[in-house]
Amino acid sequence: MSERTRITRKPDRGTDDPAALNSLLDDARVAHVAFVRHGYPVVLPMAFGRDGNRLYLHGSTGAGAFLAARSGLEVSVAVTHLDGLVFARSTFDSSMNYRSAVVFGHATPVPDNRKEAALRAVTEHLMPGRWDEVRPPSAKELAATTVLELPLDEVSVKVRATGPGEAPDGGEDHTAWAGVVPLRTVAGTPERSALTDSAVPLPGSVRSLL
Repeated sequence: MSERTRITRKPDRGTDDPAALNSLLDDARVAHVAFVRHGYPVVLPMAFGRDGNRLYLHGSTGAGAFLAARSGLEVSVAVTHLDGLVFARSTFDSSMNYRSAVVFGHATPVPDNRKEAALRAVTEHLMPGRWDEVRPPSAKELAATTVLELPLDEVSVKVRATGPGEAPDGGEDHTAWAGVVPLRTVAGTPERSALTDSAVPLPGSVRSLL
C-alpha cells in the first residue's frame, strides 16, 4: 500500500485481495483514465483489457492521450461497477453497492512485437471469442492503433455489498420501505448490420452475451 492508495474514507471497505480486483476488472467494460495535459486535468473513457498483472488501454495513435504517452504518461485509472442501489429510511443513509478500483502508475506504449497480443486481450475482454471469428488486424490497422500498458502494482480497491447502514434507533419512519435494488447490465436483442446476409447465424461471441 502507498500513500496514494491508502483509503481514508470508510477504510473497512478496502481490500487487497487480488481476486476482488481481477473480478472487478473482468466484469467492467470501460475505464476512466485521468492525466494532466498542457497543464490541466483530463479524464477520458477508454476500452481496456487485462492480462495477468497488466492493464491494457486501447486508443488511436492520433489521440491526445496516446500522443502524450509516447515516452510514458503518469495516469490514474478508475474502474467502477455499480451493483445495486441501497434504499434506507432516510436519504442520508441511502447508498450504493459497488466495486471500485483506482490504479496509479506510469503507462507506456506496448511495443510492436506485443501489440497484437495486447489488442487480442482487449478484444476478448469486450467480446469473448470474437478474435478467432474474424480476420486479424492488418499492418496498416496495427500502425494506426496504440495500446498503453499499466502494471497493476499500485491499486486501491473498495467494495460495498450490504444493506442499509442506518441505526435501528435513528428515529426513521418504519413504514418506509428499505432494502437493496440489485443492478446489472444485460445485452439487448442483437441488431444485424445491413452488410450481413440474413442467412449468417449469430456467432458464438454474440450468443455468449445473451
